[in-house]
Amino acid sequence: MHYDSIKNEHGLKHDPFKALVAPRPIGWVSTVDKNDVLNLAPYSFFNAVSERPHYVMFVSANRKDSLRNIEDNGEFTCSISTMDTRDGMNISSAQVDSLSDEFALSNLETAESIFVKPPRVRRAPASLECRLWKIVELPDVSGDRGHFIVIGQVIGIFIDDSVIKDGIVDTASMQPLARMGYMDYAVVTPETTFSLQRPQVKEDGTVTVPKGDWDGIYR
Repeated sequence: MHYDSIKNEHGLKHDPFKALVAPRPIGWVSTVDKNDVLNLAPYSFFNAVSERPHYVMFVSANRKDSLRNIEDNGEFTCSISTMDTRDGMNISSAQVDSLSDEFALSNLETAESIFVKPPRVRRAPASLECRLWKIVELPDVSGDRGHFIVIGQVIGIFIDDSVIKDGIVDTASMQPLARMGYMDYAVVTPETTFSLQRPQVKEDGTVTVPKGDWDGIYR
């Protein structure tokens, strides 16, 4: 099939877009409002967008509590959602009123951040502490709701020592969750993780890929 994605006349049961751009990491965003009420919400349009300096972004459809709190306070955290915390992540996505504390609703404990006010999820193996850089409003062809890109600079990072092995982060051991389309999720495990050596360009312009395990040099 091939269709006009502006008109979105795909003829399927549901829009397939998110099922195609997948898997996507989940931004489990924690914020605090003006009255110190905690908010926790997962965002499926989330990713790292820069390495030096470290920047992350997530997209809010409509002016949700996370967006309003960040506009007011300029800070947020992104905790890593894992297989172990999947139920809490799912419950925290509920569309409750702004006075509800999703940490309490999801039966999740908080842990104090160092560089920002919003706490992280205590059971999360890693968390990014972020300061707002910019909010960009995207045009919406439907005209009935806005989409906002929230871009934050990562100014602090927490990593649980248990996932650091041989001097590097063992991502697979965290079993991070990813969002697919519809109601589908995926999980990274040691069994589904593999490494590829970086290709090397020879003097004659040909490209070769070293065989064997990664040599530990980050190229």
